[in-house]
Amino acid sequence: MATPCLRNANSCNVGLEHPTIEECLKVWIKTFASWGDSLTPAVHLKESLYLTSIPLAKDGGMTSWILTDKNLPPNDRPILSSCETFRKRSLASNAEGDVKDSIVHGVASVFCFLEQRGRGYPSRMMKELVTVLRTWQGNGLECVGSILYSDIGKSYYGKLGWHAATTNGHYEFKPKQIPWSPLTKEVRYGDLDALCKKDESMVRKAMAVPADDIKTRVAILGDVDHIGWHIGKEKFATRWLFGKVPKAKGAIAGYPGRQVWAIWTHRYYTSPGVGELENVLYILRLVMEADPTATRVPGDDEKEIDEEIEKEQTEYLKAVLEAAQAQAAEWKLDIVKLWDPTPLVKRLLSKTRTDFKAVEREEDSIASLMWYDDEGGLSNPDASPLLVNNEHYAWL
Repeated sequence: MATPCLRNANSCNVGLEHPTIEECLKVWIKTFASWGDSLTPAVHLKESLYLTSIPLAKDGGMTSWILTDKNLPPNDRPILSSCETFRKRSLASNAEGDVKDSIVHGVASVFCFLEQRGRGYPSRMMKELVTVLRTWQGNGLECVGSILYSDIGKSYYGKLGWHAATTNGHYEFKPKQIPWSPLTKEVRYGDLDALCKKDESMVRKAMAVPADDIKTRVAILGDVDHIGWHIGKEKFATRWLFGKVPKAKGAIAGYPGRQVWAIWTHRYYTSPGVGELENVLYILRLVMEADPTATRVPGDDEKEIDEEIEKEQTEYLKAVLEAAQAQAAEWKLDIVKLWDPTPLVKRLLSKTRTDFKAVEREEDSIASLMWYDDEGGLSNPDASPLLVNNEHYAWL
């Protein structure tokens, strides 16, 4: 076993490598205190291995990285810093509304062992990633950039090229022990693929809307694989905690063309009823088919809909949100969170007679984008794209 490494972070002998399963186990053991949630250390290890086999991560979709001494053999080298990346399908468009399929890599689980901190290893790792990810697993598609969700504010990663999205806001709703509205029905696992494909078609149309005041836009697609990662994590945790898995993956109201639906996930940071009230029903994606502001183009923010349709959509929205509140109460969750609702949804929320709290995140879960320029280098911060649909499905 190698002794603790005190190498200079700028040494030419230090670089990115892929960890062995034994090295992954070392990382997972060390990260338990930060990301073990409601699990025990032993169960956290099982979950970490399980999470490599579910949608988005399986078949090479997730890549593990460590910064280490490249001259030492696997399992006998120091782990100076570690992270994971996820290959995410995305769309990019320009001011004219020209849309292209692309790749955005999600950077997650950035970590440095306590005994290795203060030496600049995570910074070196992130700088290496900038170069490597440009051509990593493109499979014929251009990688336009990467995204991470900072829990240490906006400054640290901003200096490394990952700049905070324009907004990182969400709305909070309290759980309610209420029956579901007759306007709604459950979204089950078998419904997700069709809903995600329908959603993708609408996002493509929205991204094709010209936007003179926005040079570039990027949307990470909430496809069934991306949603499936959250569902997989939920499945593992709820089986461990309750011995059963939630059947409802969301709620839907209305008829085709005017439907409103939400897809959600249950997240237990602590055991239910123990410690701080912080367990969350995250609405991964909220879709309103009749929403003209879903383009996210500033010029479309004030677009309105017919008065009768607005009344109808308000009732559908209220019914779907109340279903989420009921689900949170049933599953002993402390809060419901909806990230980045569209301008129309924000306006209709005030008409639903539902209590909520608006929050702008400044320290945790800060969506931060790194964007490549035409030459493959880092783009100017002022040229960072507009992140369309900064919702929780894209987080990890």
